[in-house]
Amino acid sequence: MITININGTTHQLSESISIATLIDDMSLTGKRIALERNGEIVPRSNYAIQNLSDGDKLEVVVAVGGG
Repeated sequence: MITININGTTHQLSESISIATLIDDMSLTGKRIALERNGEIVPRSNYAIQNLSDGDKLEVVVAVGGG
């Protein structure tokens, strides 16, 4: 079990997963997002290869259009 923090809310995961899996689980696949992990922006090209670790702090921002 690992504990991560997403946008100020604590979440527990049964195992370490990739950032890509987390985004899919959050139903954000295909949306325009920016993701910061422990204070550093994670490039979209690294989502599938970076696994989350216990204590990670994530900030996820979803771009919305409007006018």
